[in-house]
Amino acid sequence: MMSKKIMLACAAGMSTSLLVTKMQKAAEVKNLDVEIFAVPVAEADQYVEDKNVDVVLLGPQVRYMLQQFEQNLKPKGIPVAVIPMTDYGMMNGSKVIDLAEGLMK
Repeated sequence: MMSKKIMLACAAGMSTSLLVTKMQKAAEVKNLDVEIFAVPVAEADQYVEDKNVDVVLLGPQVRYMLQQFEQNLKPKGIPVAVIPMTDYGMMNGSKVIDLAEGLMK
């Protein structure tokens, strides 16, 4: 399987860095070949173009931008979803990886 790229977008790209680490550990346990990174929403469009992203997950604090992301990403065939508040708050990397996997199928 080719490596998949999972992009997390949040207000500043900082609060998701711990979640990225937890997701990477969960991906290792599941033996997934993924690249996971976090960016501020202001830079998300550029990263989508530069990194050939497979899925975009939005932090709960920017959920209000979901429709805008959907409009921009649908023509590219890139799924987008909001990370559930509980999974984000608990930094549940395994559940967020499951969410990303489900979107990429």
